[in-house]
Amino acid sequence: MSTMATGRIMVASTTCIAQKPQAYNAAKLPCVTAKPGCLRKGLMGSNLRRSNGRLTKFPCSLVRVSAIASSSELVKENMDTKSDLLVTREEGLVLYEDMVLGRSFEDMCAQMYYRGKMFGFVHLYNGQEAVSTGFIKLLKAHDYVCSTYRDHVHALSKGVPARAVMSELFGKTTGCCRGQGGSMHMFSKEHGVLGGFAFIGEGIPVALGAAFSSKYNQEVLKDDTADAVTVAFFGDGTCNNGQFFECLNMAALWKLPIVFVVENNLWAIGMSHVRATSVPDIWKKGPAFGMPGVHVDGMDVLKVREVAKEAVARARRGDGPTLVECETYRFRGHSLADPDELRDPVEKAHYAARDPIVSFKKYLIENNLANESDLKSIEKKIDEIIEEAVEFADASPLPQRGQLLENVFADPKGFGIGPDGRYRCEEPGFTAGIAQV
Repeated sequence: MSTMATGRIMVASTTCIAQKPQAYNAAKLPCVTAKPGCLRKGLMGSNLRRSNGRLTKFPCSLVRVSAIASSSELVKENMDTKSDLLVTREEGLVLYEDMVLGRSFEDMCAQMYYRGKMFGFVHLYNGQEAVSTGFIKLLKAHDYVCSTYRDHVHALSKGVPARAVMSELFGKTTGCCRGQGGSMHMFSKEHGVLGGFAFIGEGIPVALGAAFSSKYNQEVLKDDTADAVTVAFFGDGTCNNGQFFECLNMAALWKLPIVFVVENNLWAIGMSHVRATSVPDIWKKGPAFGMPGVHVDGMDVLKVREVAKEAVARARRGDGPTLVECETYRFRGHSLADPDELRDPVEKAHYAARDPIVSFKKYLIENNLANESDLKSIEKKIDEIIEEAVEFADASPLPQRGQLLENVFADPKGFGIGPDGRYRCEEPGFTAGIAQV
């Protein structure tokens, strides 16, 4: 069974996560010894480790692992320090509202997709809300987020209005990309959302560029206000791609203010993560490049939030990047076109029972941070926001044909726009291929 069902994972009181990546002599670092053959079969037949990082699958008899590579130095289980994870009432309600917004929005997307209001592939985020909320709600307004094709909820968490995201999904001019991006390409300069990307791994170099910009502005241009942190979200399938490794190397080399967040939902479309990856523990790839690697329960918003606090603070103070593996689960198929027949029903039921929203709701009530009435009020508010977003998107106009070539050509007198300022595509002979260009 997954290690995520264990008790509360606490950030260690040590400053290991705050240590600067540096060239080091492994012989001088404290080491832990990993025992051989400590395998545990999970629901997918995977070899999973305890969340304290002590037991892992290794082919050799004894392996010495530098402490920086051990998640036990960064994240600890502690059943007796429950109060350390308490949030204030205000913080708790903000987190709950954001997760409910994400879930309700995606549920409505499914309805609209099947009614023919959306086109192409639509990938929903249900089940993974604790990751987006845990990280993004800690960020400042000028911080950056770079997403994947599963990007709706990241945009919502960063503050893009629900009506703008829904309109984009409807392909309307009132969408955050004026209807030209669609489901997989949410972008908002105003909110620091650098885009969703259809191909896996595409967004990581873009996120790296944003982090480099922050570093350059601060150190070369001497802009003391340029303290923006970039959070790059991507999935487990991306971690076998070249861009991932190249960007880890560059980020550590230049100590860029970036946090790499792996949303490991255990499946890359229909391929089990452990069948496709020689070393399934993604967090271990961070220390190979000189940065901390952390594994956290991605179904618990408070655990994610505690790790995010350290990682974001570390990036902002100039100590460099962190790789965080959030082990989570998506409650729907890869996309709405996926019948989701490959995953074991027992596995799906196991994770459904660990619904992050239900768990956090219970936490808020049990710790007297909110009552049923408070939470129902939030749910009602979100329902109204979603309904209004759908009505707004449905009533919004479709883009004009002339918008097709906007933002494509930089030269206003080039192929896209004529000397008279009119779009070439509006000329009668354009589609026939006889227009003067």
